Parts: sequence; structure tokens; C-alpha cells
Amino acid sequence: MVFSTTLPIAIGADHAGVEYKDAVVKWLQEKGFQVKDFGTHGGSSVDYPDFAHPTAAAVENGEAAFGILFCGSANGVAITANKHQGIRAGLCWDNEVARLVRLHNDANMICIPARFVALPYALQMLETFMNTAFEGGRHANRVGKIGCM
Repeated sequence: MVFSTTLPIAIGADHAGVEYKDAVVKWLQEKGFQVKDFGTHGGSSVDYPDFAHPTAAAVENGEAAFGILFCGSANGVAITANKHQGIRAGLCWDNEVARLVRLHNDANMICIPARFVALPYALQMLETFMNTAFEGGRHANRVGKIGCM
């Protein structure tokens, strides 16, 4: 894994992604990872920013190695997470996209659309995301231009 294994992994979801979140928490813990679960914890309708913001803040503040977010389309959680200055959240629906958001964009959060990706494929994308290092080089200059400071 290219991320620090001493820090927990931050994870959050809204009601549309809670089943995937719970399955991923279990999957990560079975692999020996610590997980910081920001909820939600049930199927009742909730507002995705209430879970995306604290998950992104944990990554941004260095309390988590990286973050995982789920919602129906993953657009809402990605938009929310990317409001945080230190976050580069990539919306992934395909294994190659999961590889490229790490390789070229140095993403530190992955956002997965629970309504459009089967859970086994989501796990495969997470594995790819976790094991792909940032390529640097010409991409480092581009990533450096992302922040609005």
C-alpha cells in the first residue's frame, strides 16, 4: 500500500452508500487496517455533506491516511470533499479511473457511486487506488496548480 498504514482510513457515506460503506469497513478491518467511520449508520435519508465534510477534514488534517466516500452518484460527496483545500477527491466508476486519479492526480480520497458500481468492483477499485503511487514528474506541476491559495 502506498499510503501510511499507521494512520486510520477515513470513510463516510450517505443513505445510498451506507451498505457499501459498512461492507468496506469490514473488508478493511479484515485486512488489518484501522478505520475511522464518519457514518451514516442507517438507511434513513440524510444529507451527504454532513458525512463528507468530516471525512475530508480527517484527511486534510492528517488524522487519516486517505478517505473513501460513497453516495448514490458520488458527485455530491466529491464536490463536497473538494471544497477542502488539502483534498483531491476523485470520482471513480472504473478500475482504470481509480488508477489514474492516483497516478496522475495524487488523489487522497476516492468517491464511489454506490448506485452504479457493484460492490465487488468497488472493492477492486479500492485495492487499485490503495496500491497505486503518484507518478510525479509532469503531473506534480499540474497537481501543484490545483489549489486556490
